[in-house]
Amino acid sequence: MARVWAPSRSTSGSCRRSRAPTPPAWGPPFGLTSSMKSLHLRTQHYRSVYDDQPNAHKKFMEKLDACIRNHDKEIEKMCNFHHQGFVDAITELLKVRTDAEKLKVQVTDTNRKFQDAGKEVIVQTEDIIRCRIQQRNITTVVEKLQLCLPVLEMYSKLKEQMSAKRYYSALKTMEQLENVYFPRVSQYRFCQLMIENLPKLREDIKEISMSDLKDFLESIRKHSDKIGETAMKQAQQQKTFSVALQKQNRVQFGKNMHFNGRIPEERNEVELKRAFEEEDENEEEVLTVQDLVDFSPVYRCLHIYSVLGDEETFENYYRKQRKKQARLVLQPQSNMHETVDGYRRYFTQIVGFFVVEDHILHVTQGLVTRAYTDELWNMALSKIIAVLRAHSSYCTDPDLVLELKNLIVLFADTLQGYGFPVNRLFDLLFEIRDQYNETLLKKWAGVFRDIFEEDNYSPIPIVNEEEYKVVISKFPFQDPDLEKQSFPKKFPMSQSVPHIYIQVKEFIYASLKFSESLHRSSTEIDDMLRKSTNLLLTRTLSSCLLNLIRKPHIGLTELVQIIINTTHLEQACRYLEDFITNITNISQETVHTTRLYGLSTFKDARHAAEGEIYTKLNQKIDEFVQLADYDWTMSEPDGRASGYLMDLINFLRSIFQVFTHLPGKVAQTACMSACQHLSTSLMQMLLDSELKQISMGAVQQFNLDVIQCELFASSEPVPGFQGDTLQLAFIDLRQLLDLFMVWDWSTYLADYGQPASKYLRVNPNTALTLLEKMKDTSKKNNIFAQFRKNDRDKQKLIETVVKQLRSLVNGMSQHT
Repeated sequence: MARVWAPSRSTSGSCRRSRAPTPPAWGPPFGLTSSMKSLHLRTQHYRSVYDDQPNAHKKFMEKLDACIRNHDKEIEKMCNFHHQGFVDAITELLKVRTDAEKLKVQVTDTNRKFQDAGKEVIVQTEDIIRCRIQQRNITTVVEKLQLCLPVLEMYSKLKEQMSAKRYYSALKTMEQLENVYFPRVSQYRFCQLMIENLPKLREDIKEISMSDLKDFLESIRKHSDKIGETAMKQAQQQKTFSVALQKQNRVQFGKNMHFNGRIPEERNEVELKRAFEEEDENEEEVLTVQDLVDFSPVYRCLHIYSVLGDEETFENYYRKQRKKQARLVLQPQSNMHETVDGYRRYFTQIVGFFVVEDHILHVTQGLVTRAYTDELWNMALSKIIAVLRAHSSYCTDPDLVLELKNLIVLFADTLQGYGFPVNRLFDLLFEIRDQYNETLLKKWAGVFRDIFEEDNYSPIPIVNEEEYKVVISKFPFQDPDLEKQSFPKKFPMSQSVPHIYIQVKEFIYASLKFSESLHRSSTEIDDMLRKSTNLLLTRTLSSCLLNLIRKPHIGLTELVQIIINTTHLEQACRYLEDFITNITNISQETVHTTRLYGLSTFKDARHAAEGEIYTKLNQKIDEFVQLADYDWTMSEPDGRASGYLMDLINFLRSIFQVFTHLPGKVAQTACMSACQHLSTSLMQMLLDSELKQISMGAVQQFNLDVIQCELFASSEPVPGFQGDTLQLAFIDLRQLLDLFMVWDWSTYLADYGQPASKYLRVNPNTALTLLEKMKDTSKKNNIFAQFRKNDRDKQKLIETVVKQLRSLVNGMSQHT
């Protein structure tokens, strides 16, 4: 029985409480404390089990059994105590069930009766509530409509303003709606729709104003050239006034800023007054920038974006678009360099662009700033300079370059009047001046070539006094001896000299046209003229002379005349310096005055001509030498010199007579060079590798030709040689031929290397080469030489000499 109730812990607890002095109750179990004590005791027993005490386990098991028995007894007592009360409670609940069912039926019936009786009252009450709600809603609607009507009226006004394109007023109306009216009715859906529609209206206004701005930008792009033309015309008139006031009694150089002609060199007061009246009439006809372009779209768009608080976006867009237009304006046409109209159209568009920007800068607040315009101008200026550099390089006509310079000056003056720095443009003018000089140099190179082609390279013949004065008027020639001579007579130079002198002066005039309008001092202009003239002399004229000298059809006579011409041109350089001084009024004694380099120019040309004379003379000698037709196997000489050599000597005599007009050293050098070249050619003929055999008869014939050469040298074909200087050109040949003619090999071998040797100029290698050729000839011509004792001894002598020469040559090579 105790085991059945053991699972109920509350019951067992109650049983434990029955031992207490108080009666049993459903309060806190008494067994909790006893259980804790029991647990404590059990814990002690557990500890004792694991202690090493004797019989500890047995004692623990006994105590555990006793505890279990006590708990069983307590459980049994508790169950017996509460059993009767539990049975009574069940009996009472069974009795109450019947009464509860009756009460439920009565309550249900009563509820049904109340529901049936209150249905009509509920219907009437609901109708009353519905009417009162409708009355309240009507009142509320009236109140709200009174709030909404002003909003709707303002919104209708906004629509009318948008339709009438009164965008600024529309923006103000939007501000009133947002700040005053919409907050009153913000809870309504139509208000939310209006609020959502306002940004779209603002965007529409921005787009419309931006469209107007785009139309404006397109308009000024189309009118840029007209605006630029107007601005340049105004600058032109302003400069004309200044020139008329300040320089009315001074000769004007260069092209002025008018398109209708030149400014008169001098004006009296009546002419000056008339000029001002004409300019006043022109001013009345000139349109202003405002007359050509309507700037209202810019102001309106700027105002709208300012109200919208998006002014920065508008400024960025405007500047970005204008920069794009600037790049388009700065982009030149590919054929701009062909005509001056192309350059003028390019400049007017750029001027028109920056005139508009300057106007925007001064009439708006912050749309463009000075820093922005300066940055844009610097970018444009770099592009302009690059374009002008590129296109001006294609200009080959100096007149076109000069017109381009005048346009650049007008362009710079115009933009300078609007506050833009133009120093770099004037620096560019100096570069274009160099380009202008280059085109002048190319043009004058063609002029010089034509002069040289037309020249006959003979002294100028003069028949009478008139012809003499004509030549003197063209070229500053002074020669007292020539003046004393009677007519007819000749100038020493040819026709090209006065023509070249005149063309150099024309070049100086042409160069002055570019320099005079650059606002430079007389000293700088003088320096420019002298430098450009030096380029003409040192590069163009010098190059033309050198090309002329090298032409194959120019003969020795023409070369002699060219040398004479360059001498007179060199002497005329001082007159050119005086000519420049008269133009610029700058004395030549000034410290920084540049000198003309005519001396070096014509000296180099003379040297080239002299070198060409030597070359052509040697070539002529080679042509005669190539006509030589020696029989190298002849047994006996002809007894006279070869025909080709006599013709060559006669040619040299005639040529050296022409050289009498040349300076003495030039003629002497040419004569010595010709003799040395002839000697070298004859020596090479003997030592030619293709020549295998030479007989003694051929050597004797060759000796006759060399004798004629020596006679020619001793006849002094050109005066000025001392002693036998010219004959020394043939000394190598003479000693070599004497050695073979005398057959004095013992002396040659014994004295070789001695300063006083008779055959000092004979090279062992040369002697060996010639001796071997004679040795082979001796073998073939003397088939029966072995039967004649003399021939046999001569052959042995040749072989002995050959061996000695070979050993000598080998020793020289080892020593080297």
